[in-house]
Amino acid sequence: MRADRWSISDGFYRQVSATSGVGTSSDYADRSDWEVSGRAGALYRASDAIALRGAAYSGFRLPTLNELYRPFVVFPITTQANDALTPEKLKGAEVGIDLTPVPGISLSATGFINRLDDAVANVTLTATTRQRRNIDRIVAKGVELTADATLGAMRLSASYAYSRSRVHAPGEAFDGLTPAQSPRHAASATIAYSPAQGPTLSTTLRYVAKQYEDDLQSDVLPHAITVDAIARLPLTGGVTLVARGENLLDETIVTRNAGGSMDLGTPRTLWIGVSFSG
Repeated sequence: MRADRWSISDGFYRQVSATSGVGTSSDYADRSDWEVSGRAGALYRASDAIALRGAAYSGFRLPTLNELYRPFVVFPITTQANDALTPEKLKGAEVGIDLTPVPGISLSATGFINRLDDAVANVTLTATTRQRRNIDRIVAKGVELTADATLGAMRLSASYAYSRSRVHAPGEAFDGLTPAQSPRHAASATIAYSPAQGPTLSTTLRYVAKQYEDDLQSDVLPHAITVDAIARLPLTGGVTLVARGENLLDETIVTRNAGGSMDLGTPRTLWIGVSFSG
């Protein structure tokens, strides 16, 4: 258990016109309070190959300076700050099982449920205006699976996460919808070759399901599959040649979509370099 004393003081926002040089300013009231949080967990080893675990926890997050005081524009959307934001408060629980059927192989499964009260969200006010606001709560339920295997110089690892999240905001247009930028499925797999001496190779495949840019689910961020790779070739005298590639399939990754105004993630990108060690 822990108790945290927090305070927000001397908050202000200043802006100056780039054309006229005229400045405006706003000052905000000081605030402070206490928050109590904690965590309880248990682990039961049924055998060398099976372990069961569970935990319950709580926590909180203060709104950031940007959320409190700094408005911003990403065309065509203006997002307003909100100095009245209160801390987010989390309550959650999880149960899981860890399996080690043979040395070098491990499997894990975890189920969870989280409730985030007073969640800070960008709430749509008009077609071109949003404001950061506390909403009633977000409830997320899901499962996480991981697997890892080491076979000599080879290592294989994989993970999958399923999360079903819902907004609870009675009376609001987004009540019952999925929170913005919350994919339901995400997965990754890595294969690596790392001998005691000689070259090392690693490649990773990642998948992220579609998600929504905004609280009203009007703009979609499509699903994406990416492949990254890295290779290291020791030369001599502590010199290593390094080659790295991101998004090798040159997948189009939409990171922002506001009414068709889009930002894209990194396209296929290749690096080659040299590292030195003593």
